[in-house]
Amino acid sequence: MSEFLDQKLSRRFRTYDRDGDGFVDREDFVTAAAQLGAEFGHAPDSPVQQRMTTMCLGVWDHLVEAADVDGDQRISEAEYKAAFAAGMLETPAAFDSGYQPFLAAIMDIVDADHDGRLTEDDEVRWTGALMGLPEADARAAFHHLDRDGDGYITTGDLLAAIRAYYFDEASGSAGSWLLGPLDR
Repeated sequence: MSEFLDQKLSRRFRTYDRDGDGFVDREDFVTAAAQLGAEFGHAPDSPVQQRMTTMCLGVWDHLVEAADVDGDQRISEAEYKAAFAAGMLETPAAFDSGYQPFLAAIMDIVDADHDGRLTEDDEVRWTGALMGLPEADARAAFHHLDRDGDGYITTGDLLAAIRAYYFDEASGSAGSWLLGPLDR
Protein backbone atom coordinates (compact mmCIF):
# COMPACT_ATOMS: atom_id res chain seq x y z
CA MET A 1 0.00 0.00 0.00
CA SER A 2 1.34 3.41 -0.90
CA GLU A 3 1.94 6.03 1.76
CA PHE A 4 -0.63 8.26 0.04
CA LEU A 5 -3.36 5.60 0.17
CA ASP A 6 -2.42 4.87 3.77
CA GLN A 7 -2.94 8.56 4.55
CA LYS A 8 -6.31 8.60 2.76
CA LEU A 9 -7.45 5.45 4.56
CA SER A 10 -6.55 7.00 7.91
CA ARG A 11 -8.63 10.03 7.04
CA ARG A 12 -11.59 7.88 5.94
CA PHE A 13 -11.36 5.71 9.03
CA ARG A 14 -11.68 8.79 11.24
CA THR A 15 -14.89 9.74 9.41
CA TYR A 16 -16.34 6.30 10.14
CA ASP A 17 -15.34 6.46 13.82
CA ARG A 18 -18.19 8.73 14.88
CA ASP A 19 -17.55 8.47 18.62
CA GLY A 20 -13.77 8.81 18.28
CA ASP A 21 -12.97 5.71 20.33
CA GLY A 22 -10.41 4.39 17.82
CA PHE A 23 -12.73 1.68 16.54
CA VAL A 24 -15.54 1.48 14.03
CA ASP A 25 -18.59 -0.43 15.15
CA ARG A 26 -22.18 -0.91 14.07
CA GLU A 27 -23.38 1.98 16.21
CA ASP A 28 -21.13 4.40 14.30
CA PHE A 29 -23.06 3.52 11.13
CA VAL A 30 -26.47 3.71 12.79
CA THR A 31 -25.58 7.12 14.24
CA ALA A 32 -24.28 8.43 10.91
CA ALA A 33 -27.44 7.39 9.06
CA ALA A 34 -29.68 8.90 11.75
CA GLN A 35 -27.76 12.18 11.76
CA LEU A 36 -27.94 12.46 7.99
CA GLY A 37 -31.70 11.93 7.95
CA ALA A 38 -32.26 14.34 10.83
CA GLU A 39 -30.16 17.03 9.15
CA PHE A 40 -32.48 16.96 6.14
CA GLY A 41 -35.74 16.57 8.08
CA HIS A 42 -36.45 12.91 7.47
CA ALA A 43 -38.26 11.00 10.19
CA PRO A 44 -36.62 7.77 11.36
CA ASP A 45 -39.48 5.73 9.88
CA SER A 46 -39.55 7.48 6.50
CA PRO A 47 -38.81 5.21 3.53
CA VAL A 48 -35.76 7.23 2.44
CA GLN A 49 -34.35 7.21 5.97
CA GLN A 50 -34.94 3.48 6.34
CA ARG A 51 -33.19 2.91 3.00
CA MET A 52 -30.22 5.02 4.14
CA THR A 53 -29.97 3.10 7.39
CA THR A 54 -30.10 -0.18 5.47
CA MET A 55 -27.36 1.03 3.10
CA CYS A 56 -25.14 2.17 5.99
CA LEU A 57 -25.61 -1.15 7.75
CA GLY A 58 -24.77 -2.92 4.48
CA VAL A 59 -21.47 -1.03 4.39
CA TRP A 60 -20.92 -2.04 8.01
CA ASP A 61 -21.67 -5.71 7.25
CA HIS A 62 -19.21 -5.62 4.34
CA LEU A 63 -16.53 -4.05 6.53
CA VAL A 64 -17.05 -6.61 9.31
CA GLU A 65 -16.79 -9.45 6.83
CA ALA A 66 -13.66 -8.06 5.20
CA ALA A 67 -11.85 -6.48 8.14
CA ASP A 68 -12.91 -7.82 11.56
CA VAL A 69 -10.23 -10.48 11.82
CA ASP A 70 -10.55 -10.95 15.58
CA GLY A 71 -14.36 -11.22 15.49
CA ASP A 72 -14.99 -8.60 18.18
CA GLN A 73 -17.62 -6.76 16.09
CA ARG A 74 -15.48 -3.65 15.88
CA ILE A 75 -12.78 -2.64 13.46
CA SER A 76 -9.52 -0.96 14.36
CA GLU A 77 -7.70 1.30 11.93
CA ALA A 78 -5.08 -1.42 11.46
CA GLU A 79 -7.78 -3.97 10.58
CA TYR A 80 -9.39 -1.48 8.18
CA LYS A 81 -6.12 -0.85 6.37
CA ALA A 82 -5.22 -4.54 6.30
CA ALA A 83 -8.53 -5.30 4.56
CA PHE A 84 -7.63 -2.78 1.84
CA ALA A 85 -4.15 -4.23 1.49
CA ALA A 86 -5.76 -7.66 1.06
CA GLY A 87 -7.90 -6.38 -1.81
CA MET A 88 -11.20 -5.33 -0.21
CA LEU A 89 -11.78 -3.03 -3.20
CA GLU A 90 -10.92 -5.17 -6.17
CA THR A 91 -11.44 -2.93 -9.20
CA PRO A 92 -12.85 0.51 -9.97
CA ALA A 93 -15.72 -1.11 -11.92
CA ALA A 94 -16.69 -3.36 -9.00
CA PHE A 95 -16.43 -0.34 -6.74
CA ASP A 96 -18.79 1.68 -8.95
CA SER A 97 -21.48 -0.99 -9.01
CA GLY A 98 -21.34 -1.33 -5.24
CA TYR A 99 -21.24 2.37 -4.48
CA GLN A 100 -23.93 3.65 -6.87
CA PRO A 101 -26.87 2.45 -4.72
CA PHE A 102 -25.31 4.09 -1.66
CA LEU A 103 -24.96 7.40 -3.48
CA ALA A 104 -28.54 7.10 -4.73
CA ALA A 105 -29.72 6.70 -1.13
CA ILE A 106 -27.73 9.77 -0.11
CA MET A 107 -29.20 11.78 -2.97
CA ASP A 108 -32.74 10.69 -2.00
CA ILE A 109 -32.16 12.33 1.37
CA VAL A 110 -30.08 15.34 0.38
CA ASP A 111 -31.30 16.40 -3.08
CA ALA A 112 -34.58 18.03 -2.05
CA ASP A 113 -35.53 19.22 -5.54
CA HIS A 114 -34.48 15.91 -7.15
CA ASP A 115 -32.49 17.61 -9.92
CA GLY A 116 -29.47 15.33 -9.44
CA ARG A 117 -27.26 18.19 -8.27
CA LEU A 118 -26.00 19.34 -4.90
CA THR A 119 -25.07 22.87 -3.90
CA GLU A 120 -22.10 23.74 -1.75
CA ASP A 121 -24.39 24.07 1.26
CA ASP A 122 -25.90 20.63 0.54
CA GLU A 123 -22.36 19.20 0.47
CA VAL A 124 -21.49 20.85 3.77
CA ARG A 125 -24.66 19.56 5.42
CA TRP A 126 -24.52 15.94 4.20
CA THR A 127 -20.81 15.40 4.76
CA GLY A 128 -21.04 17.02 8.18
CA ALA A 129 -24.00 14.89 9.20
CA LEU A 130 -22.88 11.57 7.71
CA MET A 131 -19.14 11.78 8.28
CA GLY A 132 -18.57 14.57 10.78
CA LEU A 133 -16.62 16.51 8.16
CA PRO A 134 -15.82 20.04 9.35
CA GLU A 135 -17.46 22.80 7.30
CA ALA A 136 -14.17 24.21 6.02
CA ASP A 137 -13.10 20.77 4.78
CA ALA A 138 -16.46 20.19 3.09
CA ARG A 139 -16.28 23.56 1.35
CA ALA A 140 -12.74 22.86 0.14
CA ALA A 141 -13.84 19.44 -1.11
CA PHE A 142 -16.81 20.94 -2.93
CA HIS A 143 -14.60 23.34 -4.88
CA HIS A 144 -12.36 20.49 -5.97
CA LEU A 145 -15.33 18.32 -6.96
CA ASP A 146 -17.11 21.08 -8.90
CA ARG A 147 -14.74 20.72 -11.84
CA ASP A 148 -16.80 22.85 -14.25
CA GLY A 149 -17.35 25.63 -11.71
CA ASP A 150 -21.12 25.74 -12.17
CA GLY A 151 -21.82 25.71 -8.42
CA TYR A 152 -23.12 22.15 -8.36
CA ILE A 153 -21.85 18.61 -8.03
CA THR A 154 -23.67 15.57 -9.34
CA THR A 155 -23.83 11.95 -8.37
CA GLY A 156 -21.38 11.31 -11.20
CA ASP A 157 -18.98 13.89 -9.76
CA LEU A 158 -19.24 12.26 -6.34
CA LEU A 159 -18.77 8.75 -7.69
CA ALA A 160 -15.72 9.79 -9.71
CA ALA A 161 -14.19 11.52 -6.68
CA ILE A 162 -14.89 8.62 -4.33
CA ARG A 163 -13.41 6.17 -6.84
CA ALA A 164 -10.36 8.42 -7.22
CA TYR A 165 -10.02 8.60 -3.44
CA TYR A 166 -9.32 4.88 -3.33
CA PHE A 167 -7.74 4.22 -6.72
CA ASP A 168 -5.95 7.41 -7.86
CA GLU A 169 -2.51 8.21 -6.54
CA ALA A 170 -2.45 11.77 -7.92
CA SER A 171 -2.27 14.15 -4.98
CA GLY A 172 -4.08 16.89 -6.89
CA SER A 173 -7.04 14.81 -8.05
CA ALA A 174 -10.57 15.66 -6.93
CA GLY A 175 -10.57 12.36 -5.09
CA SER A 176 -7.62 13.32 -2.96
CA TRP A 177 -9.72 16.26 -1.71
CA LEU A 178 -12.92 14.28 -1.14
CA LEU A 179 -12.69 14.62 2.64
CA GLY A 180 -10.81 17.91 2.71
CA PRO A 181 -7.08 18.20 3.31
CA LEU A 182 -5.47 14.91 4.30
CA ASP A 183 -3.45 16.43 7.11
CA ARG A 184 -6.49 16.66 9.41
